[in-house]
Amino acid sequence: RLTKTKFDGSVLLKTASNGSSELMTNISTSVVSMLYNAQLLKYAGEDGVASYGVLLYVALLFQAVFIGYSVGTAPVISYHYGAKNHNELSSLRKKSIIIIIAFAGELLSKPIAMLFVGYDQGLMDMTQRAFMIYSFSFLFSGFGVWGSSFFTALNDGVVSALIAFMRILVFQVASVLIF
Repeated sequence: RLTKTKFDGSVLLKTASNGSSELMTNISTSVVSMLYNAQLLKYAGEDGVASYGVLLYVALLFQAVFIGYSVGTAPVISYHYGAKNHNELSSLRKKSIIIIIAFAGELLSKPIAMLFVGYDQGLMDMTQRAFMIYSFSFLFSGFGVWGSSFFTALNDGVVSALIAFMRILVFQVASVLIF
């Protein structure tokens, strides 16, 4: 039934903190992309930046699957968590891990790369070599996306944001600067 609305700051605060992982993901992705481009221009030139662009397009395809799966399972996780169905939560967690491992491969990366840079053999070779290294990150990305979504579904925005922050910013910046 309709009633008069009133301001509830605690609900607003809880909502904002629960969505903080998505905020961190967007900010961190922008910072990391700028850092990648600067380092690639310095060490690999324009072909390195072009190759990285292809990697990003393919990574976005994998990310879309991981995000779609994570968003799709979040209501199920929340339901079973609220109902205290711990056996079902455990089963869902195990199945999700298997799905992420199975999908986080480079099977589609070569044909997709050929669509983008098949016109230049040197750039294609560089991109294929980059995929051999970069495709391993799809595994971590899948776990990070699903883990962050899992904790958001459990209404634990702090852990979700911490996972997103570490996955997107800390680990990637450290990797770029180290390698």
